[in-house]
Amino acid sequence: MSAISDLIGRQVMSAAGNIEIPANIKDQVLGGLSDSILGSLTQTIARPGGIDIVRNLLTGKANAASSPVTELAGKLFAGNILSRLNLGQQTGSALTGLIPTVLGKVSGFVKDQDGDGDVDINDIIITLTGKNQGGAGILGAATSILGGILKKK
Repeated sequence: MSAISDLIGRQVMSAAGNIEIPANIKDQVLGGLSDSILGSLTQTIARPGGIDIVRNLLTGKANAASSPVTELAGKLFAGNILSRLNLGQQTGSALTGLIPTVLGKVSGFVKDQDGDGDVDINDIIITLTGKNQGGAGILGAATSILGGILKKK
């Protein structure tokens, strides 16, 4: 997941620049924010319809502020990081509020069939599904997820 992880990590570092985070936990907080966003993308893409939700979000066709990916990332961050650290309400809210900003900035670097960007959306989807589709792209990822869902029933 290096390309998408690195992209998210860079955007988190950039967005969090104006928030005071105690030095002894800064890496933990910023890493937790990145992990929460990545975890939200991974969990969302595994759901029915999730590939379209993630594709639309990361290509800028959906608003990051109202995305279910953003909402889930906020819940993951609050539950896994903020609940363990004593950052205070104001800092916690400021950090959680960065999630839509980060996702919006990430979308500026993602390339789909209609635009320019640094990271291809098909590669991101394949990475997030954890499957190497052998060049099958979105259709292969969707088929793999659908097959997994049908086998569980």
